[in-house]
Amino acid sequence: MRLVPRSILPATVAALALSLAPLTPASSQSTSSAGAQAAPLTRWQAQARALLKELTEINTTHSVGSTVVAAEAMAKHMRAAGFPAEDVVVVENAPRKGNLVVRLRGRNTGRKPILLLSHIDVVEADAKDWTLPPFEFIEKDGNFYGRGVADDKDEGAIHLTILLRMKAEGIVPDRDIIAALTADEEGGPANGVAWILANRPELLQAEYALNEGGGGRVEDGRKISNDVQASEKKVSNFTLEVTNPGGHSSQPRPDNAIYQLAAALVKVGAYQFPVRLNEVTREYFRRQASIVGGEMGAAMRALVANERDAAAAATIGKDPANNSRMRTSCVATMLTGGHASNALPQRATATVNCRILPDESPTDIRDQLVRAIGDTGVKVSEARRAQDSPPSPLTPELLQKIEETTREIWPGMPVVPTMSTGATDGAYLRRAGIPVYGVSGLFYDTPNAHGMNEHISTQAFYEGLEFMYRLVRKLSAGPGM
Repeated sequence: MRLVPRSILPATVAALALSLAPLTPASSQSTSSAGAQAAPLTRWQAQARALLKELTEINTTHSVGSTVVAAEAMAKHMRAAGFPAEDVVVVENAPRKGNLVVRLRGRNTGRKPILLLSHIDVVEADAKDWTLPPFEFIEKDGNFYGRGVADDKDEGAIHLTILLRMKAEGIVPDRDIIAALTADEEGGPANGVAWILANRPELLQAEYALNEGGGGRVEDGRKISNDVQASEKKVSNFTLEVTNPGGHSSQPRPDNAIYQLAAALVKVGAYQFPVRLNEVTREYFRRQASIVGGEMGAAMRALVANERDAAAAATIGKDPANNSRMRTSCVATMLTGGHASNALPQRATATVNCRILPDESPTDIRDQLVRAIGDTGVKVSEARRAQDSPPSPLTPELLQKIEETTREIWPGMPVVPTMSTGATDGAYLRRAGIPVYGVSGLFYDTPNAHGMNEHISTQAFYEGLEFMYRLVRKLSAGPGM
């Protein structure tokens, strides 16, 4: 599908932009630095910061934390702001696993709700590995520090602040707006989105959802594009296994299980899956070509014109992220073998993690691995079955609103649809028939999410807050807005 070209804002949109002008964030050039005089926070910037601080300082790791505590803490703020009890729902789907769903009621226009999705669980964080305490919210040198400030408690704080602001300003949208802060996105055993869809689906029913997965792209400290994730890859693990009678290590034999497995893994490492573009990745490369320019841009244009252009694919494939966007990828991630230092190995196994394009079959990927290995002595089995995650349509109306809002805050900034090479909770919604778009307006440069001293730019956080507020206003203001 072709995207509609950018157009001049209608008068109603221009009026809305004018009404929001006093709360326009700082310019796109960084002004936060050590010793710089910070501008006073607006009411809603202070609100979002306070919610993020509180969320960050609640341990929500799988091992010892509780998303129930975090969900209840946020629910308390929403009830205190006047949201009816029936519209502030905390769902516990397992011990220490809590999810918050808040609904801002709109006019009865027949339009389905918008869902703002984020997750409040975080990856493990050992304080010994950090130079700053991971579960203490610290503002330092123009940054917020703490586990989850980038993934994904920042978006949870922003989404709740949007609802609080709209209610305080007396805004009644033309549809319900739902904010859901959920559990176990980071790989825990009790995923909140999956449980709610199976047991309380009415809480999340929406025309579409806005989620993590996209956001601002920063390269060398410069804002490049505001990306919209409209698709993501599927995840499947395959086990490669070789067995052998073994024997005494003093009498080596040619048929060694470890050597046989190693040879198979070398072939897997050398194998390139064929290039396959879809609506989202084709549009990504088309728009990205104009941004990067030069040889890489020319290769992207050539690939869009002909995805069988091997020379273009080879040029693009030099970048690991772009290589993964244009094809399925598989990589060895775990390896075991042998049972004693003085015995020939009787068994050797490896885990191969595959990130599969949305429209490809795991069975076909397994067959390609078998053919690439070319050894019937290597058994290839699927250990984790990939779940379908159909791409979300590149709806012109939605993309136009994202482009309009982007231009208001960052003039001239391109918007680029993209496919995530990783995975988010959006996959559950997409399988349930709810399109998902990763969009946040958060331009974070190397936040080290999942790593030590996770951090975000304070300015980028406040700009993302303003971006999302304006976008949600536009998407829920009715026809012509």
